[in-house]
Amino acid sequence: MKRFIHISLLLLLPGCLLCLSSCENEDQRRIPEASVYMELNLAASYPTFRNSVNDTLVFTRPRNGHPTDRVGYGGILVYTFVNGTDLNYCAFDLCCPNEVNPNIRVNPNDRGEAVCKSCGTVYQLLTGTGMVISGPSKWNLKRYKVQLSGDMLYISR
Repeated sequence: MKRFIHISLLLLLPGCLLCLSSCENEDQRRIPEASVYMELNLAASYPTFRNSVNDTLVFTRPRNGHPTDRVGYGGILVYTFVNGTDLNYCAFDLCCPNEVNPNIRVNPNDRGEAVCKSCGTVYQLLTGTGMVISGPSKWNLKRYKVQLSGDMLYISR
């Protein structure tokens, strides 16, 4: 009996490992993969963004003079929020994950939310999560990596 259990486990193990290794947040897979990379010089190009809370930058295409810019599937929304006493930055794809169309984008408002005009879903920006607050979407906004180094803010996939 022990031998049967050992053999069964050996046969099942590769499938379990494959399942565990392929686990990924469904929110991140909902929007098709697209190149994402931006370097934002906060001191030179966005000085007010550097120290303001509940502020947004929206990029729907690469900036003029920045050939390395890659703005994801529907564009990039960069947002500033406070976590404790620290100012933090987050970035999301502008594409509404309920619609999955690069031309249907969420729009930030002054209440720390992003709203899809097409389906009406409201997403949370205030805490940097991009989570659904209300509406038909079952998926949160696709989030990108953000790294601050000095005055440079790097956004990548």
